[in-house]
Amino acid sequence: MLHPDLKSRDSISARAPEEALAEAVALGVALPGLEIIGDEVVPLPKMRAGTLFGTGKIEELKHRFHDNEVELVLIDGPVTPVQQRNLEKEWKVKILDRTGLILEIFSDRAATREGVLQVELAALSYQRTRLVRAWTHLERQRGGLGFVGGPGETQIEADRRAIDERINKIKTQLAKTVKTRELHRAARAKVPFPIVALVGYTNAGKSTLFNRLTGADVMVKDMLFATLDPTMRSVELPDGVEIIMSDTVGFISDLPTQLVAAFRATLEEVLSADLILHVRDISHPETDAQAEDVRRILSDLGVDTEITTLDVWNKLDKLDAADLEARNNTAARDEAIYVTSALTGVGMGPLLEAISREVTEATVTDVLRFGFDAGRKRAWLFEQDVVDKEDADEAGFVLSVTWSATQKARFEKEFGGA
Repeated sequence: MLHPDLKSRDSISARAPEEALAEAVALGVALPGLEIIGDEVVPLPKMRAGTLFGTGKIEELKHRFHDNEVELVLIDGPVTPVQQRNLEKEWKVKILDRTGLILEIFSDRAATREGVLQVELAALSYQRTRLVRAWTHLERQRGGLGFVGGPGETQIEADRRAIDERINKIKTQLAKTVKTRELHRAARAKVPFPIVALVGYTNAGKSTLFNRLTGADVMVKDMLFATLDPTMRSVELPDGVEIIMSDTVGFISDLPTQLVAAFRATLEEVLSADLILHVRDISHPETDAQAEDVRRILSDLGVDTEITTLDVWNKLDKLDAADLEARNNTAARDEAIYVTSALTGVGMGPLLEAISREVTEATVTDVLRFGFDAGRKRAWLFEQDVVDKEDADEAGFVLSVTWSATQKARFEKEFGGA
Protein backbone atom coordinates (compact mmCIF):
# COMPACT_ATOMS: atom_id res chain seq x y z
CA MET A 1 0.00 0.00 0.00
CA LEU A 2 1.52 3.32 -1.11
CA HIS A 3 0.28 6.75 -0.02
CA PRO A 4 1.67 9.51 -2.27
CA ASP A 5 2.24 12.53 -0.03
CA LEU A 6 1.82 15.37 -2.52
CA LYS A 7 2.04 18.56 -0.51
CA SER A 8 0.27 20.67 -3.12
CA ARG A 9 -2.91 18.60 -2.92
CA ASP A 10 -5.16 20.16 -0.30
CA SER A 11 -7.31 17.04 0.17
CA ILE A 12 -4.25 15.04 1.24
CA SER A 13 -2.11 17.70 2.91
CA ALA A 14 -5.00 18.66 5.20
CA ARG A 15 -4.54 15.35 7.00
CA ALA A 16 -1.46 13.74 8.47
CA PRO A 17 -0.02 11.35 5.85
CA GLU A 18 0.43 8.63 8.47
CA GLU A 19 -3.27 8.77 9.34
CA ALA A 20 -4.22 8.80 5.65
CA LEU A 21 -2.04 5.73 5.10
CA ALA A 22 -3.61 3.95 8.08
CA GLU A 23 -7.07 4.60 6.61
CA ALA A 24 -5.91 3.33 3.22
CA VAL A 25 -4.61 0.13 4.82
CA ALA A 26 -7.97 -0.29 6.53
CA LEU A 27 -9.61 0.04 3.12
CA GLY A 28 -7.39 -2.72 1.79
CA VAL A 29 -8.14 -4.97 4.77
CA ALA A 30 -11.87 -4.43 4.13
CA LEU A 31 -11.59 -6.21 0.78
CA PRO A 32 -11.74 -10.01 1.23
CA GLY A 33 -8.85 -11.97 -0.22
CA LEU A 34 -6.23 -9.24 0.08
CA GLU A 35 -3.21 -9.55 2.35
CA ILE A 36 -1.43 -6.27 3.02
CA ILE A 37 2.26 -7.14 3.41
CA GLY A 38 3.63 -3.61 3.50
CA ASP A 39 2.67 0.06 3.55
CA GLU A 40 4.59 3.26 3.04
CA VAL A 41 4.15 7.02 2.73
CA VAL A 42 5.95 8.14 -0.42
CA PRO A 43 6.95 11.85 -0.36
CA LEU A 44 6.03 13.35 -3.72
CA PRO A 45 7.51 16.83 -4.35
CA LYS A 46 6.09 16.80 -7.87
CA MET A 47 3.70 14.43 -9.65
CA ARG A 48 5.06 12.94 -12.89
CA ALA A 49 2.40 13.00 -15.62
CA GLY A 50 3.40 9.64 -17.10
CA THR A 51 4.51 7.64 -14.07
CA LEU A 52 3.32 9.52 -10.94
CA PHE A 53 6.61 8.75 -9.13
CA GLY A 54 10.15 9.67 -10.05
CA THR A 55 12.47 7.20 -11.82
CA GLY A 56 14.57 6.55 -8.72
CA LYS A 57 11.58 5.67 -6.55
CA ILE A 58 10.09 3.51 -9.31
CA GLU A 59 13.33 1.52 -9.59
CA GLU A 60 13.62 1.13 -5.80
CA LEU A 61 10.03 -0.09 -5.46
CA LYS A 62 10.43 -2.41 -8.45
CA HIS A 63 13.15 -4.40 -6.67
CA ARG A 64 11.22 -4.49 -3.40
CA PHE A 65 8.06 -5.72 -5.11
CA HIS A 66 10.04 -8.41 -6.92
CA ASP A 67 11.85 -9.57 -3.77
CA ASN A 68 8.56 -9.82 -1.83
CA GLU A 69 6.65 -11.44 -4.72
CA VAL A 70 4.06 -8.65 -4.71
CA GLU A 71 1.20 -9.17 -7.19
CA LEU A 72 -0.97 -6.11 -6.51
CA VAL A 73 0.02 -2.56 -5.53
CA LEU A 74 -2.61 -0.29 -3.97
CA ILE A 75 -2.03 3.43 -4.46
CA ASP A 76 -3.98 5.68 -2.12
CA GLY A 77 -4.91 8.41 -4.55
CA PRO A 78 -5.96 8.99 -8.17
CA VAL A 79 -3.91 7.24 -10.83
CA THR A 80 -4.47 8.16 -14.48
CA PRO A 81 -4.87 5.40 -17.10
CA VAL A 82 -1.47 6.33 -18.59
CA GLN A 83 0.24 6.23 -15.18
CA GLN A 84 -1.41 2.91 -14.40
CA ARG A 85 -0.34 1.34 -17.69
CA ASN A 86 3.26 2.57 -17.34
CA LEU A 87 3.61 1.47 -13.71
CA GLU A 88 2.13 -1.95 -14.42
CA LYS A 89 4.54 -2.39 -17.34
CA GLU A 90 7.52 -1.29 -15.24
CA TRP A 91 6.69 -3.15 -12.03
CA LYS A 92 5.06 -6.24 -13.60
CA VAL A 93 2.22 -6.01 -11.05
CA LYS A 94 -1.43 -4.98 -11.09
CA ILE A 95 -2.19 -1.42 -9.93
CA LEU A 96 -5.34 -0.41 -8.10
CA ASP A 97 -5.93 3.22 -7.16
CA ARG A 98 -8.17 4.57 -4.42
CA THR A 99 -11.25 4.79 -6.64
CA GLY A 100 -10.81 1.24 -7.93
CA LEU A 101 -10.32 -0.11 -4.41
CA ILE A 102 -13.42 1.61 -3.06
CA LEU A 103 -15.42 0.34 -6.03
CA GLU A 104 -14.26 -3.20 -5.26
CA ILE A 105 -15.31 -2.84 -1.62
CA PHE A 106 -18.65 -1.35 -2.57
CA SER A 107 -19.24 -4.23 -4.98
CA ASP A 108 -18.52 -6.74 -2.24
CA ARG A 109 -20.77 -5.02 0.32
CA ALA A 110 -23.78 -3.83 -1.72
CA ALA A 111 -26.78 -6.00 -0.95
CA THR A 112 -29.91 -4.41 -2.38
CA ARG A 113 -30.74 -4.47 -6.09
CA GLU A 114 -30.28 -0.71 -6.37
CA GLY A 115 -26.97 -0.82 -4.53
CA VAL A 116 -25.59 -3.48 -6.87
CA LEU A 117 -26.71 -1.53 -9.95
CA GLN A 118 -25.28 1.75 -8.65
CA VAL A 119 -21.90 0.11 -8.00
CA GLU A 120 -21.87 -1.48 -11.43
CA LEU A 121 -22.74 1.82 -13.11
CA ALA A 122 -19.96 3.64 -11.24
CA ALA A 123 -17.50 0.85 -12.11
CA LEU A 124 -18.40 0.98 -15.81
CA SER A 125 -17.95 4.76 -15.89
CA TYR A 126 -14.56 4.30 -14.22
CA GLN A 127 -13.52 1.48 -16.54
CA ARG A 128 -14.64 3.26 -19.69
CA THR A 129 -11.75 5.69 -19.31
CA ARG A 130 -9.28 2.84 -18.84
CA LEU A 131 -8.68 0.77 -21.91
CA VAL A 132 -6.27 -1.39 -19.90
CA ARG A 133 -9.02 -2.88 -17.79
CA ALA A 134 -11.18 -5.93 -18.50
CA TRP A 135 -14.94 -5.84 -18.12
CA THR A 136 -16.09 -9.44 -18.57
CA HIS A 137 -16.70 -9.62 -14.79
CA LEU A 138 -20.03 -7.94 -15.51
CA GLU A 139 -21.40 -11.29 -16.63
CA ARG A 140 -21.08 -12.47 -13.04
CA GLN A 141 -23.76 -11.70 -10.51
CA ARG A 142 -21.45 -11.08 -7.55
CA GLY A 143 -17.85 -11.46 -6.54
CA GLY A 144 -16.04 -8.20 -7.11
CA LEU A 145 -15.39 -6.00 -10.08
CA GLY A 146 -12.54 -7.89 -11.71
CA PHE A 147 -9.86 -5.26 -11.03
CA VAL A 148 -7.83 -7.64 -8.86
CA GLY A 149 -8.50 -10.96 -10.58
CA GLY A 150 -11.04 -13.27 -12.10
CA PRO A 151 -12.27 -14.00 -15.63
CA GLY A 152 -11.04 -11.66 -18.31
CA GLU A 153 -8.15 -10.26 -16.27
CA THR A 154 -5.71 -10.69 -19.16
CA GLN A 155 -7.98 -8.92 -21.65
CA ILE A 156 -6.16 -5.71 -22.59
CA GLU A 157 -8.87 -3.55 -24.15
CA ALA A 158 -12.45 -3.08 -23.02
CA ASP A 159 -15.13 -3.30 -25.67
CA ARG A 160 -16.40 0.28 -25.55
CA ARG A 161 -19.61 -0.49 -27.39
CA ALA A 162 -20.48 -3.34 -25.03
CA ILE A 163 -19.79 -1.13 -22.02
CA ASP A 164 -22.06 1.59 -23.42
CA GLU A 165 -24.82 -0.94 -24.03
CA ARG A 166 -24.47 -2.21 -20.48
CA ILE A 167 -24.53 1.34 -19.08
CA ASN A 168 -27.77 2.09 -20.94
CA LYS A 169 -29.32 -1.14 -19.70
CA ILE A 170 -28.37 -0.37 -16.10
CA LYS A 171 -29.78 3.16 -16.35
CA THR A 172 -33.08 1.68 -17.54
CA GLN A 173 -33.12 -0.78 -14.64
CA LEU A 174 -32.21 1.99 -12.19
CA ALA A 175 -35.06 4.16 -13.47
CA LYS A 176 -37.48 1.38 -12.51
CA THR A 177 -35.78 0.91 -9.14
CA VAL A 178 -35.90 4.64 -8.38
CA LYS A 179 -39.61 4.70 -9.26
CA THR A 180 -40.19 1.89 -6.78
CA ARG A 181 -38.21 3.78 -4.13
CA GLU A 182 -40.30 6.90 -4.78
CA LEU A 183 -43.48 4.88 -4.24
CA HIS A 184 -42.10 3.55 -0.96
CA ARG A 185 -41.09 7.05 0.11
CA ALA A 186 -44.53 8.38 -0.78
CA ALA A 187 -46.07 5.62 1.31
CA ARG A 188 -43.85 6.54 4.25
CA ALA A 189 -44.80 10.21 3.87
CA LYS A 190 -48.36 9.22 4.69
CA VAL A 191 -47.19 7.77 7.99
CA PRO A 192 -46.92 10.57 10.55
CA PHE A 193 -43.55 9.34 11.87
CA PRO A 194 -40.46 11.56 11.73
CA ILE A 195 -37.35 10.19 9.97
CA VAL A 196 -34.10 10.23 11.95
CA ALA A 197 -31.01 9.58 9.79
CA LEU A 198 -27.65 8.42 11.10
CA VAL A 199 -24.71 9.82 9.15
CA GLY A 200 -21.00 9.86 9.81
CA TYR A 201 -17.55 8.87 8.72
CA THR A 202 -17.14 5.22 7.87
CA ASN A 203 -16.46 3.01 10.89
CA ALA A 204 -17.71 5.68 13.32
CA GLY A 205 -20.08 3.18 14.94
CA LYS A 206 -23.34 4.10 13.19
CA SER A 207 -24.50 0.51 12.74
CA THR A 208 -23.68 -0.37 16.34
CA LEU A 209 -25.69 2.66 17.49
CA PHE A 210 -28.51 1.74 15.09
CA ASN A 211 -28.63 -1.79 16.55
CA ARG A 212 -28.55 -0.43 20.11
CA LEU A 213 -31.46 1.96 19.48
CA THR A 214 -33.62 -0.30 17.28
CA GLY A 215 -32.80 -3.84 18.37
CA ALA A 216 -32.02 -4.62 14.73
CA ASP A 217 -29.28 -7.00 13.59
CA VAL A 218 -27.36 -4.90 11.07
CA MET A 219 -23.89 -6.14 10.12
CA VAL A 220 -21.39 -4.67 12.58
CA LYS A 221 -17.66 -5.01 12.04
CA ASP A 222 -14.59 -2.95 12.85
CA MET A 223 -14.18 -2.44 9.12
CA LEU A 224 -14.55 0.41 6.67
CA PHE A 225 -17.79 0.39 4.66
CA ALA A 226 -19.35 -2.43 6.71
CA THR A 227 -22.76 -0.94 5.84
CA LEU A 228 -23.49 0.15 2.29
CA ASP A 229 -27.23 -0.12 1.84
CA PRO A 230 -29.69 1.98 3.85
CA THR A 231 -31.55 0.16 6.58
CA MET A 232 -34.72 1.60 8.08
CA ARG A 233 -36.55 0.54 11.22
CA SER A 234 -39.54 1.84 13.13
CA VAL A 235 -38.60 2.75 16.69
CA GLU A 236 -40.78 3.64 19.67
CA LEU A 237 -38.97 6.03 22.00
CA PRO A 238 -39.31 5.64 25.80
CA ASP A 239 -41.95 8.40 25.95
CA GLY A 240 -44.08 6.65 23.30
CA VAL A 241 -43.07 8.81 20.32
CA GLU A 242 -42.60 6.72 17.17
CA ILE A 243 -39.88 7.46 14.63
CA ILE A 244 -38.31 5.85 11.57
CA MET A 245 -34.54 5.47 11.98
CA SER A 246 -32.26 5.12 8.95
CA ASP A 247 -28.69 3.80 8.92
CA THR A 248 -26.64 4.99 5.93
CA VAL A 249 -23.37 4.34 4.15
CA GLY A 250 -20.34 5.83 5.86
CA PHE A 251 -18.56 8.77 4.28
CA ILE A 252 -14.83 8.95 3.62
CA SER A 253 -12.34 11.65 2.69
CA ASP A 254 -11.54 12.13 -1.00
CA LEU A 255 -14.59 10.10 -1.95
CA PRO A 256 -14.43 9.68 -5.74
CA THR A 257 -16.90 11.96 -7.48
CA GLN A 258 -18.38 9.01 -9.38
CA LEU A 259 -19.37 7.43 -6.08
CA VAL A 260 -20.91 10.58 -4.65
CA ALA A 261 -23.22 10.62 -7.68
CA ALA A 262 -23.78 6.86 -7.73
CA PHE A 263 -24.80 6.69 -4.09
CA ARG A 264 -26.92 9.80 -3.98
CA ALA A 265 -30.01 7.54 -4.13
CA THR A 266 -28.64 5.55 -1.20
CA LEU A 267 -28.51 8.77 0.81
CA GLU A 268 -31.96 10.03 -0.22
CA GLU A 269 -33.30 9.24 3.25
CA VAL A 270 -30.95 11.89 4.63
CA LEU A 271 -32.37 14.47 2.23
CA SER A 272 -35.89 13.89 3.58
CA ALA A 273 -34.91 13.46 7.24
CA ASP A 274 -36.53 15.43 10.04
CA LEU A 275 -33.44 15.01 12.25
CA ILE A 276 -29.83 14.05 11.48
CA LEU A 277 -27.55 12.34 13.99
CA HIS A 278 -23.93 12.95 13.03
CA VAL A 279 -22.09 10.01 14.63
CA ARG A 280 -18.39 10.60 15.26
CA ASP A 281 -15.64 8.27 16.45
CA ILE A 282 -14.46 10.70 19.09
CA SER A 283 -11.47 8.47 19.93
CA HIS A 284 -9.99 8.79 16.44
CA PRO A 285 -7.03 11.17 16.18
CA GLU A 286 -8.49 12.65 12.96
CA THR A 287 -12.04 13.00 14.29
CA ASP A 288 -12.25 16.74 13.52
CA ALA A 289 -11.06 16.27 9.92
CA GLN A 290 -13.48 13.37 9.49
CA ALA A 291 -16.36 15.50 10.77
CA GLU A 292 -15.48 18.24 8.28
CA ASP A 293 -15.45 15.69 5.44
CA VAL A 294 -18.95 14.56 6.44
CA ARG A 295 -20.26 18.13 6.55
CA ARG A 296 -18.77 18.88 3.13
CA ILE A 297 -20.33 15.79 1.51
CA LEU A 298 -23.71 16.56 3.10
CA SER A 299 -23.46 20.03 1.62
CA ASP A 300 -22.52 18.58 -1.78
CA LEU A 301 -25.57 16.31 -1.60
CA GLY A 302 -27.80 19.32 -1.08
CA VAL A 303 -28.93 18.50 2.46
CA ASP A 304 -31.12 21.29 3.80
CA THR A 305 -29.16 23.37 6.31
CA GLU A 306 -32.38 23.90 8.24
CA ILE A 307 -32.56 20.22 9.21
CA THR A 308 -31.58 19.96 12.88
CA THR A 309 -28.33 18.03 13.39
CA LEU A 310 -27.14 16.56 16.67
CA ASP A 311 -23.51 15.53 17.13
CA VAL A 312 -23.14 12.08 18.70
CA TRP A 313 -19.63 11.67 20.06
CA ASN A 314 -19.35 7.89 20.04
CA LYS A 315 -16.81 5.31 21.25
CA LEU A 316 -16.27 6.80 24.71
CA ASP A 317 -15.18 3.33 25.77
CA LYS A 318 -11.94 3.84 23.79
CA LEU A 319 -10.92 7.04 25.63
CA ASP A 320 -8.57 7.21 28.59
CA ALA A 321 -9.71 9.00 31.77
CA ALA A 322 -8.20 12.38 30.87
CA ASP A 323 -9.63 12.46 27.34
CA LEU A 324 -13.00 11.24 28.61
CA GLU A 325 -13.20 14.10 31.12
CA ALA A 326 -12.19 16.66 28.48
CA ARG A 327 -14.80 15.40 26.01
CA ASN A 328 -17.54 15.37 28.64
CA ASN A 329 -16.69 18.93 29.67
CA THR A 330 -16.86 20.12 26.05
CA ALA A 331 -20.18 18.35 25.46
CA ALA A 332 -21.63 19.85 28.64
CA ARG A 333 -21.15 23.32 27.16
CA ASP A 334 -22.91 22.50 23.87
CA GLU A 335 -26.56 21.41 23.85
CA ALA A 336 -26.17 19.83 20.38
CA ILE A 337 -23.46 17.34 21.48
CA TYR A 338 -24.22 13.96 23.08
CA VAL A 339 -21.49 11.62 24.29
CA THR A 340 -22.15 7.91 23.95
CA SER A 341 -20.72 4.45 23.71
CA ALA A 342 -22.98 2.43 21.42
CA LEU A 343 -21.00 -0.65 22.44
CA THR A 344 -21.69 -0.37 26.18
CA GLY A 345 -24.92 1.68 26.10
CA VAL A 346 -23.52 4.70 27.93
CA GLY A 347 -25.34 7.94 27.08
CA MET A 348 -28.35 6.32 25.38
CA GLY A 349 -30.86 7.87 27.80
CA PRO A 350 -29.99 11.53 27.18
CA LEU A 351 -29.68 10.87 23.44
CA LEU A 352 -33.14 9.31 23.23
CA GLU A 353 -34.60 12.21 25.20
CA ALA A 354 -32.98 14.67 22.78
CA ILE A 355 -34.32 12.78 19.76
CA SER A 356 -37.82 12.83 21.22
CA ARG A 357 -37.57 16.51 22.06
CA GLU A 358 -36.39 17.44 18.55
CA VAL A 359 -38.97 15.41 16.61
CA THR A 360 -41.92 16.30 18.83
CA GLU A 361 -43.14 19.52 17.32
CA ALA A 362 -45.50 22.05 18.78
CA THR A 363 -48.97 21.70 17.27
CA VAL A 364 -51.58 24.23 16.25
CA THR A 365 -55.30 23.87 15.63
CA ASP A 366 -56.78 25.11 12.35
CA VAL A 367 -60.23 25.00 10.80
CA LEU A 368 -60.24 23.92 7.15
CA ARG A 369 -63.08 24.22 4.64
CA PHE A 370 -63.25 22.09 1.47
CA GLY A 371 -65.77 21.55 -1.26
CA PHE A 372 -67.40 18.13 -1.54
CA ASP A 373 -65.07 17.39 -4.46
CA ALA A 374 -61.96 17.57 -2.23
CA GLY A 375 -62.10 13.95 -1.14
CA ARG A 376 -58.33 13.40 -1.50
CA LYS A 377 -57.54 16.26 0.90
CA ARG A 378 -60.00 14.90 3.44
CA ALA A 379 -58.63 11.37 3.13
CA TRP A 380 -55.04 12.59 3.59
CA LEU A 381 -55.92 14.39 6.81
CA PHE A 382 -57.61 11.31 8.22
CA GLU A 383 -54.60 9.18 7.23
CA GLN A 384 -52.41 11.56 9.22
CA ASP A 385 -54.76 11.20 12.22
CA VAL A 386 -54.92 14.99 12.72
CA VAL A 387 -58.71 15.49 12.46
CA ASP A 388 -60.36 16.47 15.76
CA LYS A 389 -63.85 17.15 14.45
CA GLU A 390 -65.67 17.11 11.13
CA ASP A 391 -68.88 18.90 10.11
CA ALA A 392 -70.51 19.68 6.79
CA ASP A 393 -72.61 22.55 5.47
CA GLU A 394 -74.07 23.42 2.11
CA ALA A 395 -70.60 24.47 0.81
CA GLY A 396 -68.70 21.31 1.77
CA PHE A 397 -66.60 19.85 4.60
CA VAL A 398 -65.53 21.77 7.70
CA LEU A 399 -62.66 20.09 9.58
CA SER A 400 -60.95 21.06 12.82
CA VAL A 401 -57.38 19.72 12.69
CA THR A 402 -54.49 19.75 15.16
CA TRP A 403 -51.20 19.27 13.35
CA SER A 404 -47.50 20.08 13.39
CA ALA A 405 -45.75 22.56 11.15
CA THR A 406 -44.18 19.64 9.24
CA GLN A 407 -47.55 18.02 8.59
CA LYS A 408 -49.03 21.35 7.50
CA ALA A 409 -46.09 21.92 5.13
CA ARG A 410 -46.51 18.44 3.65
CA PHE A 411 -50.21 19.10 3.12
CA GLU A 412 -49.53 22.41 1.38
CA LYS A 413 -46.86 20.81 -0.80
CA GLU A 414 -49.22 17.99 -1.76
CA PHE A 415 -52.34 20.05 -2.40
CA GLY A 416 -51.08 23.58 -3.01
CA GLY A 417 -52.12 25.27 0.23
CA ALA A 418 -54.34 24.77 3.25
